[in-house]
Amino acid sequence: MMDIRLFTMEDLAVVVALWNRVATKYDYKPFTEQEFQDTFMNHTYFDAECMWVGINEQGIAGFAAGCSGDDLPLGDVAGYITCVIIDPGAASLELYDAFVLRMETRFRLLGKSQAEVLFFNPVKLKWNIPSAPRHEHNNAPGISKDQPLYDALIARGYTDRATQCGMYLRLGSFSVPEDIIVKEYKANRKGYQVTHYASAVHQGLEAMLAALQNPQWEEDVAAHVKNGEPLVVAVHGIEVVGFAGPIMAEPDGRAFFCGIGVHPEHEGHGLGSVLFFRMVEAFQASGCQYISLFTGSNNPALRIYEKAGFQIEKQFAILRREL
Repeated sequence: MMDIRLFTMEDLAVVVALWNRVATKYDYKPFTEQEFQDTFMNHTYFDAECMWVGINEQGIAGFAAGCSGDDLPLGDVAGYITCVIIDPGAASLELYDAFVLRMETRFRLLGKSQAEVLFFNPVKLKWNIPSAPRHEHNNAPGISKDQPLYDALIARGYTDRATQCGMYLRLGSFSVPEDIIVKEYKANRKGYQVTHYASAVHQGLEAMLAALQNPQWEEDVAAHVKNGEPLVVAVHGIEVVGFAGPIMAEPDGRAFFCGIGVHPEHEGHGLGSVLFFRMVEAFQASGCQYISLFTGSNNPALRIYEKAGFQIEKQFAILRREL
């Protein structure tokens, strides 16, 4: 039997120890107590009524957390399930179900009509690359199918809506393939060039970002460029018509970039794949050690990533249940 109650700060040390003992088996990064608080609690969407512990005769043996926010993507109708971790010696399908039921009940009380496991969750759980454990990705975009929680959600009636592939490339020997160079040459003949952005020379960056209709890119890419971070761009004459980047290195050597996009009016010339390969080349030249990213298993870009040498390291399920 396990008694489930709301998390309190007195539980912190034991819950962190549980996480580091159990969650790391599924490649989640271990936490310090401060990192745990920063991840689960020190953010706008923390909900003290949506974080629980499970207690049996040995003490705390389970932990679950979720969150919601009206201004999140789907936030007006959905609550987000973040995790359920139970010590293997105490775990059962019924216990996982009991934790999930408490999250769903909280979501209903907040007026939500569905529960989501989705990459829009504001709680970003880092995971280690299985083939290179010292390297990491900064967000788990769903629930990996090797977790007992996945089976519990399916049994509860959640729909497995999509698979996100966590991908990894170790840099050091990367080179742009010959067929991409040919594709770039053909684009050059049409007046396009892939180069590094220069504010004194190029124009139309903001208009291009607006045309892509991604508010996060509009805000973040412009801010990074303003701070002097390099950006790979496709230009037609001096007009920016696509971007990849920015080119930034995280402290552990991971390459960080916001995204890749091509203005809708300039698609069909191979610019997206050329931008991607030139961006990878730029990361290598900047001294980054590796790149990690995730993409849908049905996304045509998956073939481009694999062509560049990326390997699928983990697969994450995107799940939903109508409440």
